[in-house]
Amino acid sequence: MTGYLQKSLTYTSASTTEAIYTWIELFSKLARQEGNKFNAYNFSQLPEWKKLISNIFNPVTPRVSVIIATYNNAHYILEAIASVFNQTYTSYEIIVIDDGSTDNTREVLEPYLDKIRYVYQENKGVSHARNLGLEMAGGEFIAFLDADDFFLPDKLAKQVAIFDTRPSLGIVHSGWRLINEKGEKISDIELWHGSLELDLETWVVWKPVTISMMFRRSWIKSAGGFDTRWHHGEDIDLVLRLSVNGCEAVWLPKVTYCYRQHHRNATRKSTHQAVSMMAVLDNFFSRPNLSTSIRKLEGKSRYYTLSWLAWQAHRNENLVEMSKYLRQAVKYTPLSMTETIYHWIDSFNSLYQQYGYEFDAYDLTNSDIWQQLMSDIFVK
Repeated sequence: MTGYLQKSLTYTSASTTEAIYTWIELFSKLARQEGNKFNAYNFSQLPEWKKLISNIFNPVTPRVSVIIATYNNAHYILEAIASVFNQTYTSYEIIVIDDGSTDNTREVLEPYLDKIRYVYQENKGVSHARNLGLEMAGGEFIAFLDADDFFLPDKLAKQVAIFDTRPSLGIVHSGWRLINEKGEKISDIELWHGSLELDLETWVVWKPVTISMMFRRSWIKSAGGFDTRWHHGEDIDLVLRLSVNGCEAVWLPKVTYCYRQHHRNATRKSTHQAVSMMAVLDNFFSRPNLSTSIRKLEGKSRYYTLSWLAWQAHRNENLVEMSKYLRQAVKYTPLSMTETIYHWIDSFNSLYQQYGYEFDAYDLTNSDIWQQLMSDIFVK
């Protein structure tokens, strides 16, 4: 009851006091219609009612807003929400933006609607959904959670603790765990071991952007949120815009986020992803306010992006697409040609190991497409 009353305030043009008076009047009227007497005093003494009134007039603003954008993930979303409920840190709110799901997501969430803020919108894409969540968010910090993933128990506590020691910080990054469809561990990704400082050069060249980051909301607000033009790479675009504007970021050297691998992952849609990723880079390097030192990184940035996209294509068993990206990467390589080819093989192997697969380098290098690629590279 109190959940519905709380939500009704979103839609009334009356003052809060008038709305509460209307509730009491309506309850009394409906009770009379049914031949009953509504005891307003007893009603006002209900613990749930007292809590509702307290929340309305003395709202407690959570420090962290957890935004979950979901689309047809009814099978996993309760595990995602449970991972927030199970946090050791308790000053949070959960905002679920249902981006036009056609499955039973709404029904699955029904028992939790008094504990979360749920909004349904027509399908517009993840950027639109997250931006709506940002508009609703009241927390000082923002944590994003995909509906098919989940947090480890001390994620919020550890990241907030770092923010509290560094008021100038805009991003606290962390490690992440790759898991299979059953939630079983594949591997932990801990990039800080390579002395990878989260400065502007690192973001531009290596783009170590994942959803395990936590943001200070004021920074995202100043950047205008996500650019809805991008259907992939929207998080990379946001971080590049933040970093070029001076947003400071540091590592929390701890794995906090579990990223599920399954056939519906957005990263498996390699063709659409590649188009968006290169458009994001085009847009970034066309900015008029970039320093000369950052402009000089464009070649390396494009090379490592294209090499990664080539691996994604190989992972999706599309060797023609892989070859296309590697041919483009050759134009930007900062390495000798021999070093470049070694880098491709080595990076493919490392990435496959991270995802729990064996890489058959012999099979790749003896394929007709690879042999043609090598012939064209060295003939030129």
